[in-house]
Amino acid sequence: MPEGHTIHRLARDYAARFAGSPVRASSPQGKFSDGAALLDAQRMERAEAHGKHLFLGFLGSSGPPGAPTDPGSSGAPAEELAWIHIHLGLYGKVTFGEGPAPAPVGQVRLRLHTEDHHADLRGPTRCALITEAERLAVRGRLGPDPLRADADPDAAWRRVSRSRVTVAALLLDQAVLAGVGNVYRAEVLFRHGIDPYRPGRDLRREEWDSVWTDLTHLLREGVRVGRIDTVRPEHTPEAMGRPPRVDDHGGEVYVYRRAGLPCHLCGTEIRGAELAARNLFWCPRCQRH
Repeated sequence: MPEGHTIHRLARDYAARFAGSPVRASSPQGKFSDGAALLDAQRMERAEAHGKHLFLGFLGSSGPPGAPTDPGSSGAPAEELAWIHIHLGLYGKVTFGEGPAPAPVGQVRLRLHTEDHHADLRGPTRCALITEAERLAVRGRLGPDPLRADADPDAAWRRVSRSRVTVAALLLDQAVLAGVGNVYRAEVLFRHGIDPYRPGRDLRREEWDSVWTDLTHLLREGVRVGRIDTVRPEHTPEAMGRPPRVDDHGGEVYVYRRAGLPCHLCGTEIRGAELAARNLFWCPRCQRH
């Protein structure tokens, strides 16, 4: 499942191509035909992400002029917008193209296009037309997103610091912290030497602040380069004289999907186990506190 940096990249890419312009909308597959018909030829005002949720806002007819916008965003008053709510899930993906849209290929749930750009959404878990109130309700169920300007790390800390649940499970709980997935979960815990089975309430505040700051940095870098790289400069293949990672997901990592291989730092065998219904990876020597 795509992690938060991917969704923020998509929001940026949708906005760069379509924001401020009337957009043609269709559903070649047919599953979003009613929603697409309502928004066809309407102007997209903005695109934004919260965690793994993508929201595309189109100018509607409700809401008073000058109504306040959503914190950390810009554009038309939030109350005037109708929203497409997208969650890619395990199989969803978006492809962008330049110029007039060609004949659709495959099961295209949503196509947006202008004379200059087109974007096709395939296989999402969710693609629905929602109101502003419904968008706020979705966001209200999510924890703070480190990539958003309005993120509040204290809100996540309050939940983490009171919980007996392992910190590894808490990092994947989107109601605690939005946008972190399995890769960032494993890697940030390694980078800070934290045992993934440690209860959240046993973390010290300064440890949490360091984890939050690091996640913000890693996610922003993921948005910038379009992949997950988590190794520090002194631990890159070039710096250490080791072979680069060979993996379909790309990016250099410390422990993710490296069970049974030696730790880059200490040589101990990386372990793997299932936790919170996801595969967990860690170094038992480097992550002892």
